[in-house]
Amino acid sequence: MSKNILVIAGSPKKDGNTDTLVDWFTQGARSRGANVEVVRSAFLKYKTGGCISCRVCQSSDVYECVIRDEASPVLEKMARVDVIVMATPLYFFGPSAQLKVIFDRMFSLYKWDNAAGTMQTPLKGKTLILLASAFEDVGLDCLEKPFSLTAEYTGMPFKSLLVPNAGVSGDIKNRADMQEKAVALGRSAAE
Repeated sequence: MSKNILVIAGSPKKDGNTDTLVDWFTQGARSRGANVEVVRSAFLKYKTGGCISCRVCQSSDVYECVIRDEASPVLEKMARVDVIVMATPLYFFGPSAQLKVIFDRMFSLYKWDNAAGTMQTPLKGKTLILLASAFEDVGLDCLEKPFSLTAEYTGMPFKSLLVPNAGVSGDIKNRADMQEKAVALGRSAAE
């Protein structure tokens, strides 16, 4: 049975380092028969800059954000796929704002019962993968932490490919070592 993989690419630059990592990863995943969809979060139209903490999602029986915009179908797909890949450049020791919008609105995919001390989510058991690159070799550990903690909290296996010293936009195309790792990670995600 083919794995369904959703890649959320958070770079506002087309054909840069993040898009190249995404392309390599998807080549590997598709070579193993995975169904891969890539969403470029930088080009979605949003009604807000992220989660507005209205908490209406917590009183609903469904796992969805009440803010209906182009993030809505992405969140719905996250609940249905086997693997979620988030790809981003390093921006000031964190992910791009364009990816953070989706990441924050994932709040709607959780239901907490604070009195009982329980949490339910359709994301449990899915694999979360982070693809990230940085111009130099500082900060990728800071960027990775929120993703690895979210995976651990949610009960999601976590993998990452962090590329330090990737250079300016597009320079990563000269890194055959990273191409090999990204393609291999895509293959492994599809298995």
